[in-house]
Amino acid sequence: MKQDIFQAIADPTRRAILTLIAIQSLTPNVLAEKFDMTRQAVSKHIKVLHECELIKAEQSGREIYYHLNPQKMQEIDNWLAQFRKLWEAQFNQLDDVLLNLKNQKK
Repeated sequence: MKQDIFQAIADPTRRAILTLIAIQSLTPNVLAEKFDMTRQAVSKHIKVLHECELIKAEQSGREIYYHLNPQKMQEIDNWLAQFRKLWEAQFNQLDDVLLNLKNQKK
């Protein structure tokens, strides 16, 4: 079953995992060392991120390294972009109102 990207990133541990592997590819063991939980619990979070394709696995010898999938992260950014435009427009309107108020006080 394919996981929903937004449900995947709703969890703070999974967001932390994404942040860590955005910096560099890591193995499940190294990731588990960074959290106060069992390796099995971290593996479940990795599985969710992998199922929704936010991270990719790469075999290197006997180790599996997980790294960020920028294309999937772009999907999140594209979705957020529509809201970013609305927020920017509202902030610009607020700037105009504040500037008018400041000019009226002079």
